[in-house]
Amino acid sequence: MASTGNFELICLENPLLDIQAVGNEALLEKYGLKANDAILAEDKHLDLYEDLLQNYDAKLIAGGAAQNTARGAQYILPPNSAVFIGSVGKDKYSETLKETCAKAGLRVEYRYDDKLPTGRCGVVITGHNRSMCTDLSAANAYQIDHLKSEAVWSLVQQAKVFYVGGYHLTVCVPAILALAEEAAASNKIFMLSLSAPFICQFFKDPLDQTAPYWDYVIGNETEALAYAESHGLNTTDIKEIATALAKLPKKNTARPRTVIITQGTDPTIVAVQKPDGSVETKEYPVHAISESEINDTNGAGDAFAGGFVAGIVQGKNLDTAVDMGQWLAKLSIKELGPSYPFPKQSYSGSA
Repeated sequence: MASTGNFELICLENPLLDIQAVGNEALLEKYGLKANDAILAEDKHLDLYEDLLQNYDAKLIAGGAAQNTARGAQYILPPNSAVFIGSVGKDKYSETLKETCAKAGLRVEYRYDDKLPTGRCGVVITGHNRSMCTDLSAANAYQIDHLKSEAVWSLVQQAKVFYVGGYHLTVCVPAILALAEEAAASNKIFMLSLSAPFICQFFKDPLDQTAPYWDYVIGNETEALAYAESHGLNTTDIKEIATALAKLPKKNTARPRTVIITQGTDPTIVAVQKPDGSVETKEYPVHAISESEINDTNGAGDAFAGGFVAGIVQGKNLDTAVDMGQWLAKLSIKELGPSYPFPKQSYSGSA
């Protein structure tokens, strides 16, 4: 089946319905959650979602880190630029996800599971912290045959940038590797987000399988520290960790590897592999935002990735792409959840 549009970006990960509410320490304690963390749900957490809906005035948002990033990239890019791929259930919540993405101009190619419900992420906001507890459900059932179907693979072949959220390493590594190998064979861009410390700690082997294909790898300081610990780097210096990531063996040597580590309000660290094997590191101060303007930091990292990816899709230089990421993250922080303001604002250079 032929595709229409000018789709240039493919994003793959776990589509989730974010059930987001302002909570308190008692709620965190009730479910054994930490104030600023991201975990997969266990049986003891499964009542959280209904608790949030019934007792905490929860908001429903189309979520999943890479779906947030895809919406962010599409916020900047021309219409019909990005496609998000993942697995959902045949229920009202998947329709909510699809409708929300359509309003943002994002095309989705979901695999619909007959048995499992759409995945959920309970987001408990306490101050400027957020605790995310994810029940993957249908998102955990993605199959590579969906990616390789004629309709979806035609979009893959059309695109020039692939972005994969690290959370998908818990789901379908063959699908990630299929995109990675297509990128390397066709000299396209393969980007991966580390996503969460537990990915670096407990999914080390599948993460390492994808490492040779990384043209860009994005993470934050806690993810970088978790990577360093699980890989025996014996350092807590973020620049040293970024340099080590940049130096890892690479499949497609026609492209240098670029490592981006965000640090909240501290400068973003970028390390770029040079042709001679050396690595150049650079710091980028973040866009200032006053305390009074901060509404919710949930999804700020996803927004940064969205702006950065949009810059790469547009062929911008690295400085501009990082600036676009910081610009979109600043906009998102002013909104509730991983959202972007409407009417749309246009990026016009460093703020």
